[in-house]
Amino acid sequence: MTAETSWWMVVLQWLPAFSAFVSAVALVMTVVNLGVYRRTAPRAAGGASMGAPDAGPVLTVCIPARNEERNVEAVVRGALANADVPLEVLVYDDQSTDRTPAILAALRGEDARVRAVTTEPLPAGWNGKQWGCERMGQAARGQWLLFTDADVRFTPDCFARALAEAVRLDAALLSTVPREETGTLLERLVVPMIHWMLFSWLPMPRMRTTNDPATSAGCGQFLLVRRDAWLAAGGHAAFRDSMHDGIKLPRNVRRAGFHTDLYDGSDSVSCRMYRSAGETWRGFTKNAYEGLGSPVVLVVFTVLEAIGILLPWIWLPVMLAQGTASMPLGPTVLASFAIGAQLVQRTLLARRFAQPWECVALHPVTIALLLSIQWRSWWLHLTKRRAWRGRTAG
Repeated sequence: MTAETSWWMVVLQWLPAFSAFVSAVALVMTVVNLGVYRRTAPRAAGGASMGAPDAGPVLTVCIPARNEERNVEAVVRGALANADVPLEVLVYDDQSTDRTPAILAALRGEDARVRAVTTEPLPAGWNGKQWGCERMGQAARGQWLLFTDADVRFTPDCFARALAEAVRLDAALLSTVPREETGTLLERLVVPMIHWMLFSWLPMPRMRTTNDPATSAGCGQFLLVRRDAWLAAGGHAAFRDSMHDGIKLPRNVRRAGFHTDLYDGSDSVSCRMYRSAGETWRGFTKNAYEGLGSPVVLVVFTVLEAIGILLPWIWLPVMLAQGTASMPLGPTVLASFAIGAQLVQRTLLARRFAQPWECVALHPVTIALLLSIQWRSWWLHLTKRRAWRGRTAG
């Protein structure tokens, strides 16, 4: 064995030390973040109203809808059930070809709080969702705007709790990750990675105590923002070609000098994002790279996920296959610690957010899927083939 070969063997042998460090950091970050990510108390039915009914809407709920006949009625009725908050519901029909327009017409006929925003052709350079949100934001009458998706569901006290939490935190923008409902195996493995990414790498104490755009975060399924802050941040026009409003809007609001924050609304907001393996794959690959933001960050996260998280799951079985006599004690202990820390972390997240246990038991598979999604998303971005709902975004 040459000196060079021996050096590489030592490096490979001790890679579990890096894995143990990364896994420990992710676990500690998760424990700290779970303490910061507070759940609000439920409100009693018929509680005090958030404003006088004759003073106009406090909240405008903005729902972009493109071929959402299976979802749009449920989301509108769920919003209207929040009787303690004076509100209006705007729906932008984004050139739907299914029964969405007919369902919206019936809802408008039932309740004057439901308004349509006139559909306009999609301008060049705009993503369809951002165009719809921009149109609704400009037409809104409420002091607060809630940008949400048609597949999101609300409890009747959801809006009052969210508005009260925004006031408590002095946040011009407040977001939450809904309770993510899953069906197919790929959904059950991939969708919980939203929480894993957020709680592993975002220092929520710093997010809460600064307005640094780099420590902001949000989920595009639920973005509650003061209208004045939204306008000051340039609205959705500021990221018109983006597929990642959950990242872009909080950062822009912070750049405009306002505070943004997160809270745990998983007991008042829920969502079934996708309903098949194909939808799940296409849905995550359309914007996973954009959420990272650059090739450098993609490489950094690849190192963290591949060597920091995935490696010990491969290293330990390989060492075991070679026989216990060849297993160095120190690296073996470190690899075992890394695996244990990861399983504890995933168990904590699964218990808190009612995630399926498959994502705990198959954690290394979920990391491999995440890596595949991120690199596939980069390739789609590079080749200008990102697409969603029949439209391609460059």
